[in-house]
Amino acid sequence: MTSLHSTQRIAFFGGTFDPVHCGHLTIAQTLIKLFGLDEFVFIPAFHAPHKSHLKPTSGYHRFAMLSLATADKPQISVSTLELDHAESRYSFDTLTELKNIYPNDRIFFVMGADSWMDIRTWHRWEEVLMLTDHIVVSRPGYEISCDHVTQRVQERVVDIRGETKRVPTQSNPRIYFTDAVHFDVSATEIRDDIRQDDVLNRTDDVPDVVAKYVEKYELYR
Repeated sequence: MTSLHSTQRIAFFGGTFDPVHCGHLTIAQTLIKLFGLDEFVFIPAFHAPHKSHLKPTSGYHRFAMLSLATADKPQISVSTLELDHAESRYSFDTLTELKNIYPNDRIFFVMGADSWMDIRTWHRWEEVLMLTDHIVVSRPGYEISCDHVTQRVQERVVDIRGETKRVPTQSNPRIYFTDAVHFDVSATEIRDDIRQDDVLNRTDDVPDVVAKYVEKYELYR
C-alpha cells in the first residue's frame, strides 16, 4: 500500500458504509486534493460499538460494495482490518493498531460532524483525538463547535472551513474542521427508501455498480 522509504499521508475513514454512497466517495476525492493525501482508505466496521442497537448488513456485502465503488480509483482502497477481527472494536484500538502498522506515515482519521458532536460518548475519546491527525467533515444541518471538548483538545483544532485549496498541515497532529465536502444523503435514507418501495429509487445517490449489487442480492428489503 505505501512506500517503504518515504513518509506517506494516509487518511482512514471508518464506518458501516451500509451501503456506500456517492457522499462517501465525494469525501474521499475531496480530502485527497485538500490535504494532498497519498491514499484514502475506507475501513468498514464489523459492528460500530456506539451503534450496538443496530445490526448492519453482512460485512461481506459491505466490503464487496466498497470494493466495487472504488475499483477504478487508484488512490482509494478498502481495508479489512476491522472485519478480520470479527468483533466490535473501538476507534482507540483501531488507531493504535494503524499507528503500529504505519509507524513512519502521517495518519489522518476522518469523521463526520455528527460523530464529532458525540465524541464524548466514544471509548477513551480524548486519547483518540491525541493519537493522530483528525479531519471533521461537516454535513448539512450539523453545527460544528468545540464547547463539548476539553481545552487541551480545543487547542488542537484548526478551522479550515471556507478553504478549497490544498491546506498546509501543521508539524504536529491537529484536528481539522472542513466544509469543503457538500452532500446531503445518508445510508439510512437509502435503506429506508428501499424497504418502503421495495426498489432502489435513489440511483443518483449510489454508484451504478453498487445499485446493481443491491438489486442482485436483494439487500435492505
